[in-house]
Amino acid sequence: MLQRFVLTLLILSLPLTSHATDWLRFRGESGAGVSDDSASVPSTWSDSENLKWKCELPGPGLSSPIIVGDKVFVTCWTGFAAGEGSSDDQKDLKRLLVCVDRATGAIAWSKSVDAVLPEDDYRGMFAENGYASHTPVSDGKHVYCFFGKSGVVAFDLNGEQIWQTSVGTELDERHWGSASSPILFEDKVIVTASAESKSIVALDKETGKEVWSKPAPSLAGTWGTPVMVQVDDQRTDIVLAVPNEIWGLNPEDGSQVWHCSLPNSKSNSCTASVVVSDGDEKIAYVLGGRDSGAVAVRVGGEGDITESNSLWTGTEKGRISTPVIYNNRLYWISSGVITVIDATTREPIDKQRLAGGATQGGGRGPRGDYSSPIVADGKLYYFSRSGSGYVFKFTDDGLEQLAVNKFESDTGEISATPAVSDGQLFIRSTSTLYCVE
Repeated sequence: MLQRFVLTLLILSLPLTSHATDWLRFRGESGAGVSDDSASVPSTWSDSENLKWKCELPGPGLSSPIIVGDKVFVTCWTGFAAGEGSSDDQKDLKRLLVCVDRATGAIAWSKSVDAVLPEDDYRGMFAENGYASHTPVSDGKHVYCFFGKSGVVAFDLNGEQIWQTSVGTELDERHWGSASSPILFEDKVIVTASAESKSIVALDKETGKEVWSKPAPSLAGTWGTPVMVQVDDQRTDIVLAVPNEIWGLNPEDGSQVWHCSLPNSKSNSCTASVVVSDGDEKIAYVLGGRDSGAVAVRVGGEGDITESNSLWTGTEKGRISTPVIYNNRLYWISSGVITVIDATTREPIDKQRLAGGATQGGGRGPRGDYSSPIVADGKLYYFSRSGSGYVFKFTDDGLEQLAVNKFESDTGEISATPAVSDGQLFIRSTSTLYCVE
């Protein structure tokens, strides 16, 4: 009995860690957008069907939710330029990390971070991005938020601020701000401060102290989130898409190990994130935007690997949304059309217009394709910016649309990518967080 009591005390004293089905970063584990959870996820929902709860958020934002055990985290902003009745004075701007109780949908706590002024003025057409576009990341014990010029801020799961570190305070020449989400590798938080300092920065996740910082002018046109790719037992690379190139960086010091050019690309921006195959051979895929090209490249090597490692190049365009790879097929949405190709050969498999819901477009505004598709319960889920949620079944010939869903009471937009955990789908609109079960 005494041994059992002591064992219980030891278990209770262990630090909190992440659960197997947690969704800890932008697009889930490794940034792939694919859930390995076997739990069933609903294909249909509405204001009255399969809705476990909804939570009105304190302010707007484009960041995606993350799931850590019994908590859901999301960022937003209040004060300046936060909608009707908000302040016109930048000094009132606050960025928030909001913790929502997963069981009830109630806000457990909310912590604010003051703005570092002057800020970019994200109003009018520039309100597309706003002040809460970076999805937080967690190691199961802490939540790390990137709040632009307000820096990177670490909180514990109870809302206590652990540290805050600036990664730059430059004003953005394009007035869009940054949107790349932070990621974790071993003891580091890695942040792409594209607007703030045109640098990629690594911070010690326990102290917030800078480990390294690498400036590069190309980062000014980068909005995608990097991924960590294990090349072999001895090596892991940071893989990041920038205008007209993919880079492989050493996570220990930020030095560039390799690069690959996008031969068909003539763009000064790169909005989508890299996606990487999950097989033994790691293939990185990038689909460009307006004037960009597409490339599939074997991760690894050194120097210019354009000729040696490129699997294929093309003119496919994914605009803002990041594609998803599943069963060696690449899926992406642009201008209201979903496209499927063979990831190895680039052979076309399927192409169809989204049926039902609101009309989609490829650019900015309510018709833009901002949210990225994910795979859960053997189905593909995608949200249009106008709020329609599409569900597809995978077939030999490509995809079969199963449903299109919408919360009719919500007049806000959906730019965030959904999160999934234990059969629950978490959907974030401009104003509201939903749990579908």
